[in-house]
Amino acid sequence: MSTPPSRRPAAKATAKKATAKKTTAKKTSAKKAPAPRTTKKAAPEPVTPEPVEEYHEPPGTEPVPTLGTDAAFAPAAPPVPRRRTLRNMSEVRHFFRTNDVPVYFIGATPFNLLGLDRWVRNFTYVTYYDAWDGAHPRVFTPTNKPYVEFESGEDINNWLLCNAEVRAFIAARQAQTGTGERPKIAMVFFDEETERICDELGYDLILPSAELRTRLDSKLVTTRLGNEVGVPSVPNVMASVDSWDQLVAAAEDAGLGTDLVVQTAYGDSGKTTFFIASEADWTAHADDIVGEEVKVMKRIDNRPVAVEAVLTSCGTVVGPFMSELTGHRKLTPYRGGWCGNEMYPEVLTGELRARAADLVRRLGDRLGQEGYRGFFEVDVLVDVDTDEVYLGELNPRISGASAITNVTAGAYADVPLFLFHLLEYLDVEIDLDVDEINERWQELAAVDLWSQMIIKETSPVVELIGTAAPTGQYTLDASGALVFRRAALDWHQLQNESEAFFLRIYGPGDYRWKGADLGVLVTKGRLQTGRPGEPAGLTIRARHLIDSIRAQYSGTPMMPPAGSAGPGETDLTSVGSVGKG
Repeated sequence: MSTPPSRRPAAKATAKKATAKKTTAKKTSAKKAPAPRTTKKAAPEPVTPEPVEEYHEPPGTEPVPTLGTDAAFAPAAPPVPRRRTLRNMSEVRHFFRTNDVPVYFIGATPFNLLGLDRWVRNFTYVTYYDAWDGAHPRVFTPTNKPYVEFESGEDINNWLLCNAEVRAFIAARQAQTGTGERPKIAMVFFDEETERICDELGYDLILPSAELRTRLDSKLVTTRLGNEVGVPSVPNVMASVDSWDQLVAAAEDAGLGTDLVVQTAYGDSGKTTFFIASEADWTAHADDIVGEEVKVMKRIDNRPVAVEAVLTSCGTVVGPFMSELTGHRKLTPYRGGWCGNEMYPEVLTGELRARAADLVRRLGDRLGQEGYRGFFEVDVLVDVDTDEVYLGELNPRISGASAITNVTAGAYADVPLFLFHLLEYLDVEIDLDVDEINERWQELAAVDLWSQMIIKETSPVVELIGTAAPTGQYTLDASGALVFRRAALDWHQLQNESEAFFLRIYGPGDYRWKGADLGVLVTKGRLQTGRPGEPAGLTIRARHLIDSIRAQYSGTPMMPPAGSAGPGETDLTSVGSVGKG
């Protein structure tokens, strides 16, 4: 594939990037970039694509295997005959290592599935932003990007699908493979418009339907489905309340008390979860609550645990359990906002792990009755006082926690979890012992430690970025300073806690403001203090890593356009580039 030239800030779009944990099914408006521009705000490109010129690799730029690139990245080979029913993990691995069907991950960045190209031949990332500036052999980024003010992750992906360069690139890849297979498209954010575009272009969107996913995305629907199969939520009542008195009455009738947590049906990264214990709290959040049915919960002392799973024709494969980093002020300005994950042996005791896994499997079976199949993420809440295990919420999509799931010991013993999703959407039958896989993954999870942090801008600045921390592998030198060691494609080669991988999100020529995503840092070991059930704070090492990355950013202060509040008050996690899901 071609190597795009260096980005030119003046010609860049200002697609807002983010680390969405919870994406709202309702699109929220995003505020404009803070600097005046001579170009008028443009709507997303028309859905009817413009003519496509045939794509050719420039002479001398044909892709070649490079250091750090696995055998999955290899020149085209004749189609390999293979059994259409896969009965064990060796056959699954062989199937993907010889895959001749082009699979594309579309998104603002490749974060969610970064490193999957090590396992799946003919797997390519098509992204709006290129954190490697052309150096990643499996990332394609269009070079012609006129100014567009995107309002959601869906808008970014739809723009990419309609882009002439992207369509030419995919067409050229199809001609190279010569299989006649329709391109397979995966992404975090999509809607009915995405489905229409893919249908028109002859692409297969290998995800559950947008209509089904939107319905399951509702916290209210998830709660009711869980209740049907004995998957309990935190004690709650669902009701429409228009005043403090109505809220108190509904809560007392349900025996919830008056120290409450109120959630709307759709929300993102903690932005629509409200802690209400007084009339003053109600007044502060009433505008977001009045006029719709909400979930009113008893407030408990809990610790959230995230887990990804895949509903297959053989059952639900449950991934490793991870604790969450939420609300740390050095990482996010948003109270309760998701800002990372940790996987470590003590995240759950053996008994709690078994109960939580059973909860996820039962929920997966119920989702299958709704017609769902494939990847999903579940937030499990463990009551610190009683050890009760509750369903927190469902995220029916690819998740940001995949960054850790795909490098676990379980993934390397079998395959990354997302490959089970691909098996559901490629032309292959499977006959796998899911119970055996789940048992093995839970055993291996007891010896693995990984963490990731999403680093947001937390200060009230509005700046045009001049310098930024580059993407690659970092290490602690002899004096303890975090230094850039070398360029790297992903975090799979990290060995110990002295190493880290940083994926740049906002870089030179982008804007940063309160809430903007600077990047993602992945490392071995833990980043939070305390044992399960105790208040979690950032470790000394975590704070040092954060400060070291921030120190590499500098910029020119900018004044927001007249009449604009600037982007500083907007949580852009719903416009996501590294969607948590």
